[in-house]
Amino acid sequence: MTIYQIDPLQDPRWPCFIDFHASASVFHTPEWLEALVRTYGYRAVVFTCSDPGAPLTNGVACCLVNSWLTGRRLVSLPFSDHCDPLAKSPDELEGLLRSLTQVLEKKKSKYIELRPRSAFASDRPGFKPSRTFCSHSIDLRPSIEDLFHNFHKSCVQRKIHRANREGLTYEEGRSQVLLSRFYHLLLLTRRRHQLPPQPLEWFRNLMHCMAEKAKIRVCYKSGRPIAAMITLTYKNSMVYKYGCSDARFHNLGGVAYLFWKAIQDAKQSGVLQFDLGRSDCENGGLATFKEHLGAKHSLMTYWTCPAASSRVNAGGWKLQLSRSLFRWMPNTLRRFTGRVLYRHIG
Repeated sequence: MTIYQIDPLQDPRWPCFIDFHASASVFHTPEWLEALVRTYGYRAVVFTCSDPGAPLTNGVACCLVNSWLTGRRLVSLPFSDHCDPLAKSPDELEGLLRSLTQVLEKKKSKYIELRPRSAFASDRPGFKPSRTFCSHSIDLRPSIEDLFHNFHKSCVQRKIHRANREGLTYEEGRSQVLLSRFYHLLLLTRRRHQLPPQPLEWFRNLMHCMAEKAKIRVCYKSGRPIAAMITLTYKNSMVYKYGCSDARFHNLGGVAYLFWKAIQDAKQSGVLQFDLGRSDCENGGLATFKEHLGAKHSLMTYWTCPAASSRVNAGGWKLQLSRSLFRWMPNTLRRFTGRVLYRHIG
């Protein structure tokens, strides 16, 4: 099977293809890929077995990460919770993955990492599991009353009622003012978690490239931002991608209130699924919170080829490094470190 490379930012076949493929998500879109390219300097490429000029029937979206720190590799896709290889049949997918294994030597890459949302068979040629996460999503097809009823009574419902009693207010949009308020809360949250913040340029590019597909949501107490999130919407799914808050106001219920507002917006827009993203399986608190929102969980496994690369764990490496280096950094140095490091650890 011959494999071809196309530029998903320039080839008009790619957006047409993903618009009609059931497994395509917001992370396949040219807008998401363009934000990655603008911010981190990656090269976006789609590998396909479809002949040049013919309609696409398959494709694997990748970014070429060329790093002196973590090596040269193909990732599908950096900073994306999931990104399924797309094909029209299992046999076509099998041939596409076999062809991908031949690309590594030509690209002089250490390995390729795939992040499928759906399960892989254990005998995929050359691929072995590397990391496993919990994935959570809320089915939005029930009525809005049933969705609220499905919330945990003490941990979510009561907090939303508390937020209403406290007079918390809500604002949404894509303005620079809202982005500044979001980023201020992000700095507080990343400091609390002993992690460097993502570059501000990433969120600026995300808002610019994603346009109406992205939305910033901010919750206030007496005009003061206390919680914020960024959601992405594509086809029938809304994705909770980033969230942050001021811990001094957690008792007011702002975080639960913000999720409730996002769910109401999704429901009103006709969205069928609220994707709450991935969680480390060891992070039981985060997984429990998502389940208290009525979310169902499943396991999501990332795969690498060659199989020896399965020992590479960029997420664990980042966490260990952050705990040793970032704990006492001032915000200015923390932001600088984030700008330098993030392109290497996608």
